Amino acid sequence: MTSSPFSNPQFTLGIVGGGQLGKMLLAAARRMDIAVAVLDPATDAPAQYGAHRFERGSLADYTTVLNFGRQCQSVVLELEAVNADALIQLEVEGIPCFPPGRVLQILQNKARQKGFFAEFGLPTSPFTVYESIAALHADRAAGAWPLPFVWKAATGGYDGFGVTLVRTEEQAQALPNGECLAEALVDLDLEVAVQVARTRSGETAVFPVTDMEFHPTANQVEFVVVPTRLSTALAAAAQELALKLVESLELVGLLSVEFFVDRSGHLWINEAAPRPHNSGHWTLEACATSQFEQLVRAACDLPLGETTAHGAAAMANVVGAEGHQGPVHYEGALDVLSQPGVHLHLYGKRETRPFRKMGHLTAVAETADEARKRAAEGRDALRVVTLPQ
Repeated sequence: MTSSPFSNPQFTLGIVGGGQLGKMLLAAARRMDIAVAVLDPATDAPAQYGAHRFERGSLADYTTVLNFGRQCQSVVLELEAVNADALIQLEVEGIPCFPPGRVLQILQNKARQKGFFAEFGLPTSPFTVYESIAALHADRAAGAWPLPFVWKAATGGYDGFGVTLVRTEEQAQALPNGECLAEALVDLDLEVAVQVARTRSGETAVFPVTDMEFHPTANQVEFVVVPTRLSTALAAAAQELALKLVESLELVGLLSVEFFVDRSGHLWINEAAPRPHNSGHWTLEACATSQFEQLVRAACDLPLGETTAHGAAAMANVVGAEGHQGPVHYEGALDVLSQPGVHLHLYGKRETRPFRKMGHLTAVAETADEARKRAAEGRDALRVVTLPQ
């Protein structure tokens, strides 16, 4: 990139995907007066507001993504469900994409992800890839994959969907058809995550390790806490593995890496996403540079920012209440805003449904325990329901 992106009418950053991640990317870019275009199929996409240009269209359609990208000088993604071939063609035409299309082709398919981890000697739990559920059933009939095991859809999963901890034969028989993986259970002690940014010149920056706590039934992150409970040595090892993965992929942009930590203190890479991640939202209030600004910097050939945490923080997801589906109404928001050190983010989604991510809140404090306590109190004070009749 030969010219500055700041206040430049000749420069537009394209964001493919207009949900909450796109909205927060937009805010980071606009704060630096970088022009932004957004592509999303939804008429009410949250990221359309404040963008210089908003275009409706399918993210899976080759021509739509290609033509959108051709009107931009750099392109970033907020999700993996994007036509990777279009990104590859944009790169041929000299428009950089973050991540590159060839990297997206690997990471948007969990079977290819796991194969890549294994090929490059990165620790990941034992697994087998199956072209169909019938192939998995046949292998199990021959003695493979006794209960319990983890089933994952190769594509289409998000926020806990597409992942099942299979404990009973009834669950096994109810699994949907399609390409999938069977994975061994890890003797789990903790789940953690790391974000890493990398520029086209090879500069890298690693964020602090965060602890993740999951909802017991929704298989969805409930809390993210920093600093981690891991030892200094194990946290450093997680950061080094994340860096190794970024460099093995030759990824440019931002990579979010999730790890299992077993009871023996071993790290196992679970999954990786080439975009901002729920586990990095805390960086908005509690880090020198947020994950969103870091991706904007990488995509605009700007120096990467410092990743030091200001102190302890905890993020809690704000999700739709069970039994409520329809136009959204927030109960208790004033109580949340009155709590010290708590920052509320609502994503602008007009319709709620059970466990849909409608926002998040971040609490900052002197210690991780106090931050988590504040985040839990704020989360419990806020109910995401439907509009009263």
